[in-house]
Amino acid sequence: MKRIPLIINEKSRGAPAVSDIYRCNVRISDLGHHGKVKEARKLFDEMPQRNSFSYASMITVYVKNNDLPGAERLFRTMPRREIVSESAMINAYVKAGRVDEARKVFEEMAERNVFSWTSLISGYFWIRQVEEGRRLFDRMPVKTIVSWITVVLGYAQNGLIDQARDIFDKMREKNVVAWTAMIKSYVENDLIDEAFKLFHDMPQRNLFTWNIMISACLKANRVTEAIQLFNSMPQRNSISWTCMVSGLAQNGMIYSAREYFDQMPSRDIAAWNAMITAYANEGNMDEASELFQLMPSKNVITWNAIIDGYSRNGPEGEALRHLILMFHFGLRPDETTITSVLTSCEAMLELTQVHALIIPLGFEDNTSLVNALITKYSRIGELNSARLAFESLKSKDLVSWTSMILAYSNHGHSLHALNVFARMLRSGVKPDEITFVGVLSACSHAGLVEKGQRLFDSMRSAYGLKPWAEHYSCLVDVFGRAGQVEKAMRVVSKMPLSDRDGAVLGALLGACRMHGDDKLADHIGRKLIALDPSNSGGYVLLANVCAACEKWDEFAQVRKMMKERNVKKVPGYSQIEVKGKNHVFFVGDRTHPQVKEIYEMLTDTLLPSMQERS
Repeated sequence: MKRIPLIINEKSRGAPAVSDIYRCNVRISDLGHHGKVKEARKLFDEMPQRNSFSYASMITVYVKNNDLPGAERLFRTMPRREIVSESAMINAYVKAGRVDEARKVFEEMAERNVFSWTSLISGYFWIRQVEEGRRLFDRMPVKTIVSWITVVLGYAQNGLIDQARDIFDKMREKNVVAWTAMIKSYVENDLIDEAFKLFHDMPQRNLFTWNIMISACLKANRVTEAIQLFNSMPQRNSISWTCMVSGLAQNGMIYSAREYFDQMPSRDIAAWNAMITAYANEGNMDEASELFQLMPSKNVITWNAIIDGYSRNGPEGEALRHLILMFHFGLRPDETTITSVLTSCEAMLELTQVHALIIPLGFEDNTSLVNALITKYSRIGELNSARLAFESLKSKDLVSWTSMILAYSNHGHSLHALNVFARMLRSGVKPDEITFVGVLSACSHAGLVEKGQRLFDSMRSAYGLKPWAEHYSCLVDVFGRAGQVEKAMRVVSKMPLSDRDGAVLGALLGACRMHGDDKLADHIGRKLIALDPSNSGGYVLLANVCAACEKWDEFAQVRKMMKERNVKKVPGYSQIEVKGKNHVFFVGDRTHPQVKEIYEMLTDTLLPSMQERS
């Protein structure tokens, strides 16, 4: 016998019509769809009478707005449970990955419907308990086409495409949704040819099927087939056109993408975003900006595309300017927006402006954003600002700790780096290979030979990490700076040949030069050049060794070798920030517009002052 949904009378001020209850239920669902959970609950609480659909609607509102505890509390307070609310709760638990609790509700149900069976089956497939999902499917007293499709997709999402096809073939009736589900399964497992075969066998296709195949071909770089499919479509929608625009652009065919974009009968926001992103990825910010200005309506994705384009391609300051414009037009930036702007910041003024925006936007506890901020502050030498950002972070992950360790280590604050490392270990965060580059480098600069050796050994023994060439380079540098050249040599001799790169040999060469072993330095310098003939570092180091030994003929040979091989020495430079603008000066540079004033300041003021103090 079919059960009638329960009507619960909690406030008996006359019986409202069933249509009133229905309208309230619809209104609750609508409020939840727009994120208005409190308003939905208020309406629910004020209803004189509720039926099981009222409870199911409110439970669904909680679930859609990521409030599973609220859904659980309401479910537990129900005077009497009904199939509709029980099914809603099963679905809620499944979406949260709590399949065991979903199963408990399922087993306690007096009767079950297709929705409760199918929700639980999909849950088992989602958590990769494929066999249990299949057992439950086999237990179903009545299987609908939705149940069959659920299992097809469940097998496919677990990479079991043969089992998915087996279920598909056993279906007595197949509608267009079933055929499309199997085609989608092939596509998601990169089996495009099999998808094509099934597509051609389909008795009937819908727009969704066509769009899946076009998108799949474009992702697989099968552009000609995608164009043929598009031209064969009996009808197209905006998704079809947008697939072609974004797919062609991703295949580097930006002019063809623009042709399709210009031919679109009506352009939706996704098509505009795809075209702007394509131009930004190509570095063509003039075209990207022109489309951005012409676009009738913009969303956060649009702003992110143009901001990311300016961040990667310049000109300087445009990414930050567009972030401010975004605020002006009333859109709230997301994590992607701020990350893109941070990437473009090179000066302290820009960084502080972005940092100031992070707090009112509620991103001050966003670990990945603050990590990027720490790294940026470190790169411009603002260690105090990096430290403040780091200490303000409530939830520090591996990247947070490593970023702060590298910030201190790279700027010569070795003891601070090692203190942060000790705090990291006490917090229970396990270091990785990059963390050890920072702490070993800190040991090298601080002359902590024994600690450096212990930390290097602990990589394998305590953390199961295989040392990289960078770690060997740091350890060689630790011994080299302490004058223990023989130990440094032993490290190099014991390390894998594949890891003996220029950094390791360069560290060993530096140690030999520092402690007067010119013969060994000469030998290593030549090995370094042989290892990387296009890198000027080896030539410069060897030339300096020759000069220190007054071997001027050999010095001249090294310089001649550089000239013959067209190896250019990278000139040294310094960089300063004045009033938020970066100024770069190369050795012997006279290109700066204020070069006359700079040299006058150097010769007339700074040099005499330096000489006096020395």
